[in-house]
Amino acid sequence: MPANRQPIISVRDLTAQYGDRAVLEHVSFEVRRGEIFVILGGSGCGKSTLMKCLIGLYQPAAGSVFIDGENFSAADADTHARLLRKIGVMYQSGALFGSMTVQENVRLPLDEYTALPVAAKRAVVASKLALVGLRDASFKLPAELSGGMIKRAAIARALALNPAIVFLDEPSAGLDPVTSADLDQTIIGLSRDLGVTFVIVTHELASIYTLADRCIMLDAATKGIIASGRPADLRDRPPNDLVKSFFHRQPLTTQPGLRQPS
Repeated sequence: MPANRQPIISVRDLTAQYGDRAVLEHVSFEVRRGEIFVILGGSGCGKSTLMKCLIGLYQPAAGSVFIDGENFSAADADTHARLLRKIGVMYQSGALFGSMTVQENVRLPLDEYTALPVAAKRAVVASKLALVGLRDASFKLPAELSGGMIKRAAIARALALNPAIVFLDEPSAGLDPVTSADLDQTIIGLSRDLGVTFVIVTHELASIYTLADRCIMLDAATKGIIASGRPADLRDRPPNDLVKSFFHRQPLTTQPGLRQPS
């Protein structure tokens, strides 16, 4: 990934808290257009909170999130709605509606946000399902799908409106290693063929090494970013013991200011 690509997401001095309890403090980073960017860290480090701020579900206590150069955090209702059209989200469970077929689930964003005729919607849905390898699953219900197929259907739905950015929350969670590896290759193919920027929350090391152009690592004790860069660089030249323990799957050596694993 060329380092000179312009940022599509800029996070500036972001602080997020629940009541009086700060989860993240003074977090700043950029995601470049077209890259696969991974947010990682241990349980309770603020990964989910950060993702909610990035997709507009949670308002930061301070700081800003910029999407394509516009202040998403401070946007008025019309601008906020317009910027949301640039974002697609796949939640960890897939969040498919159990009473709807796969094609009906994928068509939901088109029904909600477009006035396309029915035939056009069907064509869009068919193309998105083909992209994720689910061409033959259109009329199946979620209960008839494997875990990997559910994740693929959820990604197809996230792509329905041709977003510039797709957020994936723990895409490999609950999948066996082979299915997870297949899904990783699908994500790489989508990134390459569509030019979509992916922001992925995960702690699966195999996927991190395979997918990430760059990553940031959050820490609960410091409430911020303790490492950033290419996964291989963080593995080979970790800046502290917590990062070393994570990337080498080793017990954590006690370090002042760094939390012990739960």
